[in-house]
Amino acid sequence: MDYTLIGLVLVAFLYLFNRIVTLEGRVIRMKNTVDQLTKQVELPEDPINQELRELIKEGEDVKAIKEARKVLGFSLVEGKEYVDSLKMERK
Repeated sequence: MDYTLIGLVLVAFLYLFNRIVTLEGRVIRMKNTVDQLTKQVELPEDPINQELRELIKEGEDVKAIKEARKVLGFSLVEGKEYVDSLKMERK
């Protein structure tokens, strides 16, 4: 195989990987900013959280994740992380 092509693919991969890492960092910083603003303004909690807590309390974690995904538009991983964060509040 042509080493030039391999080199170009490697450079493109490294560039895209770097961009993804940079964007992930920006998203985390923006989330932290939104969390701080939410605390300062004292916005009411999302109404779905109480329903999710009830499902968690009943041991229906999978249903809670499905509901979080449906209502909040999360991916499967995001939904699980959200439900897990609600579970951690209880402890």
